[in-house]
Amino acid sequence: MYTFNELSERVNKIIQELDIPETPVELYEPIRYILNLGGKRIRPVLTLMTANLFKDNIEDALAPAISIELFHNFTLIHDDIMDKAALRRNHSTVHTRWNVNIGILSGDALSIYAYRYLLKAPRDRLYRLLEIFNDTALKVCEGQQLDMNYENILEITVEDYLTMIEMKTAVLLAGAMKIGGIIAGATEKQINHLYKSGRYLGLAFQIQDDFLDSYGDTETFGKTIGGDILCNKKTFLLVYTLGHLPEDRKKEMVEILNSPLSDDREYISTIKNFYDSVNIQEITKNIIADYFRKGMNELAKTEVSSERRLWLEELITNLISRTK
Repeated sequence: MYTFNELSERVNKIIQELDIPETPVELYEPIRYILNLGGKRIRPVLTLMTANLFKDNIEDALAPAISIELFHNFTLIHDDIMDKAALRRNHSTVHTRWNVNIGILSGDALSIYAYRYLLKAPRDRLYRLLEIFNDTALKVCEGQQLDMNYENILEITVEDYLTMIEMKTAVLLAGAMKIGGIIAGATEKQINHLYKSGRYLGLAFQIQDDFLDSYGDTETFGKTIGGDILCNKKTFLLVYTLGHLPEDRKKEMVEILNSPLSDDREYISTIKNFYDSVNIQEITKNIIADYFRKGMNELAKTEVSSERRLWLEELITNLISRTK
């Protein structure tokens, strides 16, 4: 069985050796830049670890795993443009370092590289992998559109929010695990449990991301703390707080959201005071833990031995307890 570090190093080596042209510089240098920012390579490692649940040989899963990582980085470039984000993994975002047009085009090229790499998968499974990949990619786009739509809607329900992050974030982790199972020859029942496990993990992961954006540390988190607040982005923290404040406090918060304070730090502090008044930190940690338990339960339902699940379960545990 492979450890997370072993698989992460394997993925990094392949990515570093990708045959990316030198010119046009403006098209390809941003691709090298975003890929060299690193990250934990969670999604491709999930694919490889899932395949490793059923087979010792994971070679057939490498190409699909890399394609998922390339697609993920494509979404990061475009999401940062739409979110007007300045930092990604504690470095300048692509559109900030170059410009928006370069960000859009280099992101498009990266998405094509993702499909090119998927074509390296075993031919007898390629059609099904393409179906999953396309369905996942489309759902990610739908989730991002909902995310943008919600920026212009003052109040949404927690259920609306969960639907949005399921499509924007959770389906990619779920798809990664499903692809790993298909490559390794898992049964349909096992594949369904893997997908559900990845879905719950993705929900927990995104809510954790929301939490860290407001209560994390810039040095470890790699993003500007309070960035979601400044954008009035719909996060679990904001949605839950608006739905649970007393009417007078809710009215006060709505007025501030509609007319943000001119000082960014003061605005972030003010909004976090509303969060704290509904005990948001404990509430958020509890829902993350609940999705974590559900994800682990679905993984156990695959009936793969606990010894073979060990490293994957450790990865999931570390993801949910992360600080960055």
